[in-house]
Amino acid sequence: MHRQDYVFTSESVSEGHPDKVADRLSDTVVDAFLEQDPVARVACETLVTTQRIILAGEVRTTDDRIKAIIDGLEDKVRAAVKDIGYHQQGFHWATAHYECHLHAQSADIAMGVDATASKDEGAGDQGIMFGYATNETPELMPATLQYSHNILKVLAEARHSGAETGLEPDAKSQVTLEYRDGKPVHAREIVLSTQHKEGLAPSDVAEIVKPYILRVLPEGLVDEKTVFHVNPTGKFVIGGPDGDTGLTGRKIIVDTYGGAAPHGGGAFSGKDPTKVDRSAAYACRYLAKNVVAAGLADQCTIQISYAIGVARPLSFYVSLVNAQIDPAKLEKALPELIGGCTPRAIREHLRLNRPIYARTAAYGHFGRTPEDDGGFSWEKTDLVGSLRGLV
Repeated sequence: MHRQDYVFTSESVSEGHPDKVADRLSDTVVDAFLEQDPVARVACETLVTTQRIILAGEVRTTDDRIKAIIDGLEDKVRAAVKDIGYHQQGFHWATAHYECHLHAQSADIAMGVDATASKDEGAGDQGIMFGYATNETPELMPATLQYSHNILKVLAEARHSGAETGLEPDAKSQVTLEYRDGKPVHAREIVLSTQHKEGLAPSDVAEIVKPYILRVLPEGLVDEKTVFHVNPTGKFVIGGPDGDTGLTGRKIIVDTYGGAAPHGGGAFSGKDPTKVDRSAAYACRYLAKNVVAAGLADQCTIQISYAIGVARPLSFYVSLVNAQIDPAKLEKALPELIGGCTPRAIREHLRLNRPIYARTAAYGHFGRTPEDDGGFSWEKTDLVGSLRGLV
């Protein structure tokens, strides 16, 4: 029996969190290559620390453009750091030391993944990926995570607009909700730690952020029993990469479902869409979201698995809460809605070979709005009609 009454917590981190800065820069590299060559291969890791940005990884293009693209990365990387808002003494977009150690992709990996006359394009690695959706929010995302993301997004918007000049880019949020009958009914604890200008006391920061928190949370969740923890350490002036080293791929639970669903372990940022860590996880979210949007279950979890160099998935598993359909029926039908869920079919169905990834690096890869240029295409619910026809 699925538990109905419980307390659950999820966290989010802002675009200025060191790990998210690293994710943004790795995805900036992915976009730079896909903009020039839609079938480029990229696996980029970024490290950021005090006044230092280091890129490393493997890349490949279909011609000799690699050097020209790499030579143009520094300007793009610095522009991304500037856009986040880092112009601090300990980490400044214009003066941070920059190193790039990208090199050509291994020919052995390419041989296993590339399509040939005798085989389809294989998966870029072995592994398991998950997708999830729940009807507890309009975005079909876990409420604890969605509200954590939304708090940081509205604070970032206020900072970028100049409405709140005391805030700096680095921030973390955490929302703890009480559930009754499987639905969120009360915000028990809210944590918000945000980097701020020198001279602001914790009470000053609380006065700035609380109206934004209350604006995000649905009416009735917050009451006099809700406990707020705003900058509980008392001071948060030194932050970002100057306060803590950032690395690509260290916020995978923030990126996905906030702990409400399983995670296969692979990070998304810095990887082109031939890497199933990214593209198959997007496909599983797409399918799970459509199942819930079609009213076939209150929650849907999907697992898929691959072997490196092999096109067809090794397994496809569906788990439902309050199901209106046999999960085994979905296990047969869902993969075929995306051409068997081969890496190539996923990329083509969701049109993933485009420079649409830097925008995914903060505030979650899921629960977002599909965009006109194809960004967040995995958030569409265009399979609802087909799925309802299965019942």
